[in-house]
Amino acid sequence: MTEALTVTELTKRYPGARRGTSVVAASGVSFALAAGESLGLVGESGSGKTTVGRMIVGLTRPDAGTVVINGRDRREIRRGRRARLQRAGEAQMVFQDPYGSLDRRLTVEAALGDVLRRHRRGTAKEGIRRGVATLMDRVGLASSLAASRPHEMSGGQRQRVAIAKALAVDPAVLVLDEAVSALDVSVQAQILALLGEIRADSGVTLVFVSHDLAVVGEVTDRIVVMYRGLAVEHGTTDDVLRRPRHPYTEMLLSSAPGPDWQPERVAELRAAFAGTT
Repeated sequence: MTEALTVTELTKRYPGARRGTSVVAASGVSFALAAGESLGLVGESGSGKTTVGRMIVGLTRPDAGTVVINGRDRREIRRGRRARLQRAGEAQMVFQDPYGSLDRRLTVEAALGDVLRRHRRGTAKEGIRRGVATLMDRVGLASSLAASRPHEMSGGQRQRVAIAKALAVDPAVLVLDEAVSALDVSVQAQILALLGEIRADSGVTLVFVSHDLAVVGEVTDRIVVMYRGLAVEHGTTDDVLRRPRHPYTEMLLSSAPGPDWQPERVAELRAAFAGTT
């Protein structure tokens, strides 16, 4: 099984509030994924999961460790437009708020067409138009939305445009940072189903960064649970959700409200876990 993404001992520290101190955002995080596999990076706010996702796509530079995509070490620094476009084509990220990645002045057609032109996925006007139409169809956007701007669309439609932009370069790896957490439950289900279809059709490797174990349980093959920059548990999705081995994972699972939710039990688990760290 060929590995599409290999993360080895990724480490990142940020300056602390006091001079001479630092905060560990990630420490020795490692995992590997084959083409078409899906991983959930799970943890509470401050666990380091987003930092790892940003290091995978190159938005944050690690202090130590490596990210290898399709056999190429992302630490290799090559200058020039072609190198930048190649790196962007290897890994893309979809954010929680699509306004962060969509230009409010551009229509859907203009936004997608711009990506296709920059990555030379078409040159002639008609070819770009066909490429835009294909992308919109791929993410389930009606052709009538081509002339719409972000403020004229729903949250789910905007997120579909953001996904289409990321897919326009045919990335090997797609990182989704809380990409459905701001959406209504019914829209979440639609986007998750869409991503499952895209993964099956294209073989793209997906990394879901999320605090929601229910979400990652629907769409991932494996899960890495993070706490204070450490990967405290790693296993198949079924094993982690059904048979958690680490007290922090058990606490996360117990924290999700449901018919049998017991806040007192959650408090006990959190206290017990705090005593082990």
